[in-house]
Amino acid sequence: MTRVLGVGLLTGWGAGVAALPEDARRAAGERRVVTAATPPLAGERFRRATRECLLGVAAVEAALRESGLDRAAIAGPRTALVYVTAAAYGASNHGFIVAGAPRAAKSEGGLSGDARGSALYFPYTAPSAVPAEVAIEYGLTGGYVILVGGAAAAVDALWQAGTLLTAGRADTALVLAVETFEECAALWARGRWTTPRPLVEAAACAVLRGGGELEYGPGDASTLETLVARRAGETLACGPLVGLALARAAGAPRVRVTGRWRGRCAQIALAT
Repeated sequence: MTRVLGVGLLTGWGAGVAALPEDARRAAGERRVVTAATPPLAGERFRRATRECLLGVAAVEAALRESGLDRAAIAGPRTALVYVTAAAYGASNHGFIVAGAPRAAKSEGGLSGDARGSALYFPYTAPSAVPAEVAIEYGLTGGYVILVGGAAAAVDALWQAGTLLTAGRADTALVLAVETFEECAALWARGRWTTPRPLVEAAACAVLRGGGELEYGPGDASTLETLVARRAGETLACGPLVGLALARAAGAPRVRVTGRWRGRCAQIALAT
């Protein structure tokens, strides 16, 4: 059975499961969004990187610590990266369109300095920006999958990773999810009926190894899913990975992770 070696977790509540409150809704109070701190990553390449990219890189680093692995253990073609998100590229798109366009409109006879600067950020508006930064930082050259969706898509991502391991196309797989909300909180407020409060920014990465037959398919609500919602709040695609982190912290040897999105519920069983 595919095994989880470790889960790196960063949320608006802090680092790791120990930072999660017992009741996220109560802890959030009147806040619609609980914002995650931006990791202080050093280096010229990160100077212009978006928050979601920085969170993704930091979540992988945290996952390596939890797994007892160093960077050399995942570098190269034998590590697969599966990235999933429902919201994380929304902030960069919002910033590019809403903040960049008015500055460009002020210029006559050509692009202003600010508009030219905003063009540098155009690559970050793609969903591939976060996994690309992660792949560059850790030297990952193996299989690469991007899924866009909520918690059900994160379960699909775990299945994709397990499939790559079982097929022998990778020795290690990273399943990474990042969700940010602060920059476009007003947009989420207009769609408040689709997501319960509080929205909690998060980045989570699970390190997987091993293979075998995968118990994956449609599911029903689980007690773990309920626990994730109570302790963490709404983290969209990060939810199933938060569940894995909670299960590992509780010492569960095996766990059934579920996730739902737009009426669909998916589940997968993993060794922890």
